[in-house]
Amino acid sequence: MIVNKAQGPMPARRSQARGHARGVLLGLATGLLAATAGVHAAQPAVQAVPLLAQTALPAAVDPAHRLPGAVNISNIDFRRGEGGSGKLVLTFDGEGAVPDMRTQGSSVVVDIGNSALPPALQRPLNVSDFATPVQRVDAVQSGTGTRIVLTATGDFEPLAYQTGRDFIVEMVPRAAGRERAVGGTAVAATAQSSATSVMEQGPRAYSGQAVTFNFQDIPVRTVLQMIAEESGLNIVASDSVQGNVTLRLIQVPWDQALDIVLQARSLDKRRNGNVVWVAPQSEIAAFEQAREDARLAIEDRAEMVTEYIAISYGNAEEIARLLTEESRGGGGSGASGGQSSNRGFLSSRGSLSFDRRTNTLLAIDIPSRVEEIKRLVQALDKPVDQVVIEARIVIADESFARDLGARFGVYGARDRLVTSGSIASNQSFLDSLADDDGPPTFTNPLNFARPVSSTSGSAGSLALTILGNYVNWDVEISALQLEGRGEVISNPRIVTSNQREATISQGQEVGYLTVTGGQSNNIPTVQFKDVLLELKVTPTITADGRVFLAMEIKKDEISGFTDVDGIGSIPNLNTRTITTAVLIDDGQTVSIGGVYEFRNRNDLAKIPFLGDLPIIGNLFRNRSRSNEKAELLVFVTPKVLRVAQRS
Repeated sequence: MIVNKAQGPMPARRSQARGHARGVLLGLATGLLAATAGVHAAQPAVQAVPLLAQTALPAAVDPAHRLPGAVNISNIDFRRGEGGSGKLVLTFDGEGAVPDMRTQGSSVVVDIGNSALPPALQRPLNVSDFATPVQRVDAVQSGTGTRIVLTATGDFEPLAYQTGRDFIVEMVPRAAGRERAVGGTAVAATAQSSATSVMEQGPRAYSGQAVTFNFQDIPVRTVLQMIAEESGLNIVASDSVQGNVTLRLIQVPWDQALDIVLQARSLDKRRNGNVVWVAPQSEIAAFEQAREDARLAIEDRAEMVTEYIAISYGNAEEIARLLTEESRGGGGSGASGGQSSNRGFLSSRGSLSFDRRTNTLLAIDIPSRVEEIKRLVQALDKPVDQVVIEARIVIADESFARDLGARFGVYGARDRLVTSGSIASNQSFLDSLADDDGPPTFTNPLNFARPVSSTSGSAGSLALTILGNYVNWDVEISALQLEGRGEVISNPRIVTSNQREATISQGQEVGYLTVTGGQSNNIPTVQFKDVLLELKVTPTITADGRVFLAMEIKKDEISGFTDVDGIGSIPNLNTRTITTAVLIDDGQTVSIGGVYEFRNRNDLAKIPFLGDLPIIGNLFRNRSRSNEKAELLVFVTPKVLRVAQRS
């Protein structure tokens, strides 16, 4: 829809006549001449934005430069708007100016016919420092009119509208208004609008049919009537809605045009279905305040009712504290009320009590507040889903050991030479010469004794003895190889409610002695140490059905004892602990941690020089090699148990 109206003899764009529907409005007492025009392409309009920066070129109009019957430009301002837009404001010294804006490439040209421009304003203005699409503004006198040229860079959308004696040209970067559309599509713009008040800040999507308005000093009530016809809404204007408005809106959704008109005249609206009430902002604010005062007065005189509300799944005391800031209990019951300034969901005369024994709420208030409390309790008193948490702690170890050792001895006696493994053995041999019970013997005939370690287990051995007339030779070779694999699996499992901590533990208390007191008065005391398998977890079920687990898992075991003289044995503990928080899908198994250990050891014991001899040196050496691997893995699986509410 395009409507062009001009006042007096001022020119206006005309095109194809639209029909007889505008004939009634064209004869209004304002003396306006009416004509309708066909829809032509134009850029969508945007609402004025707060000013962040501005520059001005004030100048007085020289009477010598006035044109007969002309509307003269008294001031030119350039400002930076919200979102990086550039805003040019032309101020006229009278009514009746008809600016004409068009886009030429990367420039926007504004022609004001039959207007004068003072010489002080006829100069270029560099506005590139404002960081807007506009880089330069040129104002020149062109014949009997004025031409303003705005040179811009980048992609932009031009907008022009007139309010009072000010004509405003705004150039918005395309990136800020890319989603704007005309003719029923969404318009994403930063505008001062909301569902009920145009004074509330925030973005709004306009979806009304696009219209074009070009009016000079037209009554606001007439504009509201045309918007009502275009939108199909019933608009009721208050008697205090008065005054005129000058506006030029090209292809703007009608709902956005309505907001712009209301804002220009400090008006506001309230909508109820397809009826819109328009009135000054102060009048609407006074009406709503009076309505709220009347509601409070009715509540103060309303009859009080009493309601008993049974709580099934929650805690009456906790719900009472949630519904009111003031809640106190004593013995088996509690009450809320008094002169607290914050009444929560209660009226000024209401009270809320709870009974711990029966888990019941007692609400005393006006009927509307009691019904609201019952509705809230019904929404809060619901069963909580439960979670089964299953953990598996796997300890796997693998060991390998190989040991090779030998014992070697040369011993004998001839005349005055005795040889064996030690001086004590030689002396034992000499003492046995006087013994008539049997032949003399050596107690330790070995010179080298490094067999396989006896702690490694039963080892195989091979012995050889060479008997001579005077010297005997003994050789023993032993070897051992051990391989071991072990696996320990611990599987704690626990069920708990959503957001409730649960703990399960299994183990023993290991006692040991400690001594306290002085040097002459020692008192033995038995102390105990916990050796536990423990799972501590707090689950939280998220809105998308997953489970967030904050958990601590501990696995202790006794690895041996240390003997202390005069005290006893002290246990040695292996401790494994994981503390973590993880988000897991329902029923998913996740490894939350692990430890891998590897030990490799090679030992060699030998007699210097003799152990280094080729081949025969093996009789004077002992070799051992061991490999140990240990791995700790912790798995966890949560499963949600949905709990349905019984009717």
